[in-house]
Amino acid sequence: MANSLKNKLVVITGASSGIGEKTAWHAAKRGAVPVLLARREAKLSELSQKLQSECGIAVPYYQLDVQDTGRIEAVFREILQQFGCIDVLVNNAGFGVFNTVEDASLDEMRRMFEVNVYGLVACTKMVLPAMKNQGSGHIINIASIAGKMATPKSSLYSATKHAVLGFTDSLRMETRGSGISVTAVNPGPIKTDFFQTADKSGEYTKNVERWMLDADQVAEAIVKNMLKPKREISLPRWMNAGSTLYRVFPGLVEKAAGRTLNKK
Repeated sequence: MANSLKNKLVVITGASSGIGEKTAWHAAKRGAVPVLLARREAKLSELSQKLQSECGIAVPYYQLDVQDTGRIEAVFREILQQFGCIDVLVNNAGFGVFNTVEDASLDEMRRMFEVNVYGLVACTKMVLPAMKNQGSGHIINIASIAGKMATPKSSLYSATKHAVLGFTDSLRMETRGSGISVTAVNPGPIKTDFFQTADKSGEYTKNVERWMLDADQVAEAIVKNMLKPKREISLPRWMNAGSTLYRVFPGLVEKAAGRTLNKK
């Protein structure tokens, strides 16, 4: 990736709010052309108009639920036919539900894996041939600190993000020498609409509010990474240090931080 995003096509899933929306803004301000994908078409249309008004660029958007793999194929074919290439794919679409395994429904499990894992893999598969043909590209997968450090009541969500991290690491090795960069982004809790679904009681949000990241901060890190790709970005740094300690001394961390990890 060159030192400029000018005219680079940046496809973003889950672009109607949160990290996806903020990433679109930061990319556009650096000269990129964001392509917005999400379920809520009205939100996409509104964001597209705002970006065009403020940044002076046409911002295409497509309604897409990444649970629908057939729709994924159709949308990405249309993007490639229209623009010829995709420079960056940000696999951001995802959601979580905080619940114990016993209380979680099988439908919640299925939907989380379909969106967080299968949808991400399907979008990636659609861009790989084109990126290989052009000899360049960047795939950025939004994982989570939860994929590195599991906590109670996030077992199913953590499982999906563990899967994303495993997929991302393998993909990086598979694409070595192709000109394609592959990055995993592991944020901690972020002030977004994510918790309206994940934390219906509001208890977790109340307990961790002072540690929550700003979505702008995460989006800025993602866009900077488009200019100088890294294998992994973990925010905040202190929380990533905790996940590293957990991998080395899991029993000690579970014992020492048991009450803290259970704040959901």
